[in-house]
Amino acid sequence: MTDAVQRSALRKVYMRLLPIALLTYFLCYIDRINVGFAALTMRGDLQMSAADFGFSVGTFYWGYFLFEVPSNIVMEKVGARLWIARIMITWGILSGLTAFVAGPTSFAVVRFFLGVAEAGFFPGLVLYFTYWFPHYHHARIMSGFLVGLPVAVALGAPVSTALLSLDGLLGLRGWQHMFIFEAVPTILIGIVVLLVLVDKPAQAKWLTEPERTWLVGTIERERVSKDSVKKFGMWQAMFDWKVLLLSLNYLGIVTASLGQLIFIPQIIKSLGVTSNMAVGWLTMIPYIAATFSLLGWAWLSDRLNERRWCLFWTCMLSTAGLVLAGLTMGTWWALVGMTIAAMGFYGTKGPFWAMPPMFLTGTAAAATIAWINSIGNLGGFFGPWYVGVMKDLTGSFSGGLYGLAIFGFISAAVCAFFLDIQNNAVDRIPDAAESQAN
Repeated sequence: MTDAVQRSALRKVYMRLLPIALLTYFLCYIDRINVGFAALTMRGDLQMSAADFGFSVGTFYWGYFLFEVPSNIVMEKVGARLWIARIMITWGILSGLTAFVAGPTSFAVVRFFLGVAEAGFFPGLVLYFTYWFPHYHHARIMSGFLVGLPVAVALGAPVSTALLSLDGLLGLRGWQHMFIFEAVPTILIGIVVLLVLVDKPAQAKWLTEPERTWLVGTIERERVSKDSVKKFGMWQAMFDWKVLLLSLNYLGIVTASLGQLIFIPQIIKSLGVTSNMAVGWLTMIPYIAATFSLLGWAWLSDRLNERRWCLFWTCMLSTAGLVLAGLTMGTWWALVGMTIAAMGFYGTKGPFWAMPPMFLTGTAAAATIAWINSIGNLGGFFGPWYVGVMKDLTGSFSGGLYGLAIFGFISAAVCAFFLDIQNNAVDRIPDAAESQAN
């Protein structure tokens, strides 16, 4: 009876929460990556150098950094339904306003406030999942949710480049149409979130009483188990050595990942591709491969009940791919290298984000997950800026990719030597029935 209740409860939770989480993160990353495609024509229209563009794009992550922790603490207090809806509606509005920037300064200002608006979205959803899923499902639910990221790049690439072809319609440039058209769905789905999301399992009327009792009891037992080992205060958790090392690891991953992501359309175009639409289709290749890598490594991490070494090998994979891309820049082997790197970047997601909930609960978890994400996302400023500066200095993207590879290697080293983190949620591996309850 208990096994049947577990399977039924988790199946319903997956079916109810995963689609809307996947859709919201898909839209989030459409907003993140569309600026890379806009650059194919926007840089010329606004007379921005590669360094100016990289700097302006990166100001988003300073807004994100400054407001990430406060945003997640507010969400923990007021609930995910209201706060995630607020985040989506405000970021959709500011994303649309990007269509009306007039130069590097106004572009940087709008990007900064876009980061402020979006701050707390990703760590808020990470925290939200800990309210609904037992520990042995964390890597899988994270991968199922985060698959929206490479899918957004793969599907958003041809959509974004197609919108660039609307250049001149209604007196607007193609990149202006792109920002406006891609902002509207975010605002609409934000309203849907406000209407359909439920904050906690105890409020889920779509679960039966036995299912609700089992899920609430399981999540509460895990919380008690973690707190019995050590209950962290908010500030104590944020400066715990495990948290700071996780932040350093994530900073390296994000710096390398977003340094490649923002410039990959321009790198592909530099290989001799003349059509913006062809650039969009070719950009799909690394991120289709990354989708399978993300799901595969998350499955393996949960299957082995192991996080650290799965994370290590994916960091090494990204490093190797970036080195290959740098060595072969100017040939199609560079695209192969960037594909390998993307498989490494996204393979890290499931194992990495399953680690903080192993030892954190409550407000400490809310603040700390946001803290890790905000520190890591500073890499979204440094990575694109560094690649842009190296391109202006050397005339090639190779130097930028080598620098990104160093960040990937640092992440791997941190993982190998320091991230031996004990799982305080439970002291057992789930039985077969539990493992299949998704």
